[in-house]
Amino acid sequence: MTHTPCESFTSSVDLSALDLASSQDASSSESAESIESIEITTTPAPAGEGFAAFGFAPELLEALEAIGYKEPSPIQKAAIPELMLGRDLVGQAQTGTGKTAAFALPMLAALDEQQRTPQVLVPTPTRELAIQVADAFKNYAAKLPHLRVLPVYGGADFRDQIHKLKRGVQIVVGTPGRVMDHMRQGTLDLSGLRSLVLDEADEMLRMGFIDDVEWVLGQLPEQRQVVLFSATMPAEIRRISHQYLNSPAEITIKTKGSDASRIHQRYITVNGPMKLEALSRVLEAETKEGVIIFARTKAITVTVAEALEAKGYGVAVLNGDVAQNQRERTIERLKSGGVDVLVATDVAARGLDVDRISLVINYDIPFDSEAYVHRIGRTGRAGRTGNAILFVTPRERRFITGLERAVGRPIEAMEIPSNASINQSRLDRLRERLNSTLENLSSEEPTEQQAMLSEILQRVAQERSTTPEQLALAALQMAVGEQPLLVHDDESWLRQQPPLRDGRRADRFGDRLSERDRGPRQANGQQRRGPREQAGPPEDHMDRFRVEVGWRDRIKPGNIVGAIANESGLTGRSIGRIQIFDTHSLVDLPKGMPDEVFQNLKRLKVLNRELQITRVRP
Repeated sequence: MTHTPCESFTSSVDLSALDLASSQDASSSESAESIESIEITTTPAPAGEGFAAFGFAPELLEALEAIGYKEPSPIQKAAIPELMLGRDLVGQAQTGTGKTAAFALPMLAALDEQQRTPQVLVPTPTRELAIQVADAFKNYAAKLPHLRVLPVYGGADFRDQIHKLKRGVQIVVGTPGRVMDHMRQGTLDLSGLRSLVLDEADEMLRMGFIDDVEWVLGQLPEQRQVVLFSATMPAEIRRISHQYLNSPAEITIKTKGSDASRIHQRYITVNGPMKLEALSRVLEAETKEGVIIFARTKAITVTVAEALEAKGYGVAVLNGDVAQNQRERTIERLKSGGVDVLVATDVAARGLDVDRISLVINYDIPFDSEAYVHRIGRTGRAGRTGNAILFVTPRERRFITGLERAVGRPIEAMEIPSNASINQSRLDRLRERLNSTLENLSSEEPTEQQAMLSEILQRVAQERSTTPEQLALAALQMAVGEQPLLVHDDESWLRQQPPLRDGRRADRFGDRLSERDRGPRQANGQQRRGPREQAGPPEDHMDRFRVEVGWRDRIKPGNIVGAIANESGLTGRSIGRIQIFDTHSLVDLPKGMPDEVFQNLKRLKVLNRELQITRVRP
């Protein structure tokens, strides 16, 4: 696609006076999040009101009105005019600022519904985000019946995707691996592609997919539009924008520390063996609508879910072992209220965007501050307030300072809820239910069922000669059921837990290990063999390998997992323990790796450095 020259200007706008209380649907992450300022190099936004000012077709405007979109957010005002001119664009913005509509709407406006081959390709780092973005396109195109959108990702039926591509698709959204599979097999024809949107580019880099993305970019037609969105702009992402984008417009939306200001963050110090009991008490005391509990491993998610299920909670699990169709059903149940508690791993929940999540519990402290920011970002969406509670053991408490730096605000200490707190919470919930029922009765016309219930009350009152208060008490007792309303559990163990706060050491917290955990250094600055490297041998079904990337390369576990999984065909859950040191890392992989796969891994690059993988002999 050719680029139309246009006059540009640079501006800095104070958005405190802008009305950002748009009723845009949060499931598409399109409401603005406490935006402080915007720095734009772009053409002026068109005059007019709302989305009609952009000159969209009536069908698009009708669909936007139907889903409650009224005023464009700042990134939409800045990006849409540029994209409608056909310019390449680099946008830096957090999730929730409205970037999906910012790129989707102008591309929908420019589509040729008669062209059967894909015109827009959107690579995304996870299948969940692929589904979310595809759904957003479908919502915006609800009044365009001939337009077809297809999400493609691993775990879904490959043949079904081929069949739909042959029938004709204008927009493809997918994970890099599955997009590459279709391109290599010739089932994804990009000869007529007009635009490529690289969404969540920094996540692509963090998860080790950036080389795949560059491969896809290298196969595109010469004349095309490339759009890159990223929450942060590391050097590698900036390099890609310079290499593959042609004189792009640049837009930066600045937000307040991932909008952590709307999230009430607290932490509980608890000894490891008592975490399940503490979790149960927190859920009892925190009367929240929807809850996500983040655990470090899939085994822990199952253990936690089983324990909560035994206590009567409606709970579901989301981890790497859950089949894709089951994952989608689970997310729908969470959205609809069919399940209130979700226990998930980080990767499984990435891209999850559900309005009703009002509490996030970090059952295990995350490996890095980025993961913590992502986790708590599942609540407090679209202008709402949220709550986040972090469980830490006494030894982990020193890491809180690093997390506070990442979110730019303190994380408050809180006590494990006592019997008294739980009982008060139960009484409050009962009172709220009673008030809500009374409000509904007074605002609605009496139903046949209500008339029958009223008649029963009158007859019982006459037969028993009882007072209205006694009748109400009997009805409440029936509602409570046989289980006691108040708890009187042994809480002596609470007094054995660590104090709320002791001298927390401000250790660096950004990766799996702190500096202390990495081991001592020699006088020449080289890392000596530290205690973590002397950890026990790999499990019986695993072999240990050494790769020549480490802390100095700014490598993270997700980079290694993503790269190896993509090249070897292994699932992420098949990759075992990863230990990262200054100049190298150790990773445990399943035994019996074919020699061909092993040779390919030797040449594999992560963050532009070859892994040079070698087997560690026992």
